[in-house]
Amino acid sequence: MNKLVDWKDRLKKGHMLSVICVLLIVVAVLGFFLYKKQREYRQASENNYNMAFYELVDYVQNVETYLAKSLISTTPEHGAETLTNLWREANLAQSYLSRLPIESQELENTERFLNQVSDYSYSLSRKNIYKESLTEEDLKNLKDLHGYSVELENTLNQLSEDLNSGRLEWGELTNKGNIAFAQQVDNISKESFSNLEENFHEYSGLIYDGAFSEHLTSGEPKGLTGEDVDEEQAKQKAELLIGKEKIKEISSLGYSENATIPVYDFSIINNDNETINVSISKKGGHVVYMNSNRDVNSEIISQEEANEKGKQYLAEKGFQNMKETYYLKQEGIVTINYAYVQKNVVSYPDLIKVKVALDNGQILGIETTGYLNNHQERDISKVKISKDEAKKNLNKDLNIESEGLAIIPTEWKTEILCYEFKGKVDDKEFLVYINAKNGREEDILIITNTPNGTLTM
Repeated sequence: MNKLVDWKDRLKKGHMLSVICVLLIVVAVLGFFLYKKQREYRQASENNYNMAFYELVDYVQNVETYLAKSLISTTPEHGAETLTNLWREANLAQSYLSRLPIESQELENTERFLNQVSDYSYSLSRKNIYKESLTEEDLKNLKDLHGYSVELENTLNQLSEDLNSGRLEWGELTNKGNIAFAQQVDNISKESFSNLEENFHEYSGLIYDGAFSEHLTSGEPKGLTGEDVDEEQAKQKAELLIGKEKIKEISSLGYSENATIPVYDFSIINNDNETINVSISKKGGHVVYMNSNRDVNSEIISQEEANEKGKQYLAEKGFQNMKETYYLKQEGIVTINYAYVQKNVVSYPDLIKVKVALDNGQILGIETTGYLNNHQERDISKVKISKDEAKKNLNKDLNIESEGLAIIPTEWKTEILCYEFKGKVDDKEFLVYINAKNGREEDILIITNTPNGTLTM
């Protein structure tokens, strides 16, 4: 009997030993498999970063080449081709620069340089397309850009040597996470990356009277006026916006320093136990954002009444001369875009969005970022062509329904004074914008009327 028990115990021990051995083998195989996958992933990342870098080098070389060609081009036709190629190559260079594993502001000037080469070349190519020759100032700007492109090209070539020699390894950059740039590249090719930005340390952008003007170098919101306020003052502004008598509780959510417009954020509980979020700008104490979500189960007031409710609310809050433009209805709430009007000229960059409840006309939200970033009194005296002259550049099939002057934003965050013509072709509505200075067709929008709103595209 004892022998039988002893035999069973030995069998159990042997079984456990087998299980342990199997587990160890499984862990070893799994560890080897994960290590292999990690190496493959690291190698793939390295290959992708290398590809992005060498593509960047190639495109920057092309940028330098096309900039050099643009300086000696003598005909608008050839100039347009060269500048269009320059625009394309600079865009591609930006794309590959953004793929490098460098999460830092240290490459901001390099990125901004490529961005301005792209924007400026596009602006000049449009000049050439319209058979205009480049001015002396245009050529000087191109020459300056070419000089910077040569410096950038030389520095990237040095970085290329560092990669080939093994001094620079992308993995060491990514492993450092979000540490400051100077620490990220501490033991590799720190000098090379520093030089990359040092070449552009004095680069402050071009200032020229073109399609992009000062907006590339000035990020100061034009409509953000007044002295800085502290958190307590901002809180008082938020209470005034909602109405102190309507507030049950208000709490601070902190200061958002890195927002487009630095703001103090607050959460408010009103007497109906609804939560309202409010953001007040540090500079001037302006309302940047207010939003309250509640269910709206019926639509009692009309769109025209909602427009008037929103306009009245804006006037009470100090936003005068606002005109409703486009709107979108969703679940009993209409969001209306209002644009500033200066002497019958609609300024589309100065936009404010207002949310109106269609059951009782209550204002549920406001967003003023566009207005605060762009609002200013503009010089609208630069009209060089008449309305009739502008009409000559319209499609002959466009049946005009309304016309007037408007300031429109461009994709480069600048503005153009235009004649705005609204009309139809084959039952499709269009907005056509003709430059009021030179008669160029600047933009065409299609108006889409739906049961839920009027939109443009």
